[in-house]
Amino acid sequence: MTNTKSNTVRDEYLKEAQQIIQDPNALINVVSRRSKQLKFGNKPLVESLEKLEPEDIALREIIEGKISYQEWEESASDS
Repeated sequence: MTNTKSNTVRDEYLKEAQQIIQDPNALINVVSRRSKQLKFGNKPLVESLEKLEPEDIALREIIEGKISYQEWEESASDS
């Protein structure tokens, strides 16, 4: 039963983060990179009363505007 609640919260975070980073591939990359940083000891940029997985923390950081991303723009010389 606790597992279902955890998944529900994560789904909520995911939906909110998708409003900010609308490209699914970019969102996956941002969350993946940030969760790896958290797993290797970087401190979370958001506080939480509950124990969250690194992926959930990364989503919360996106939602709260603590981390962002910049789209890669290919120039003619990159081709």
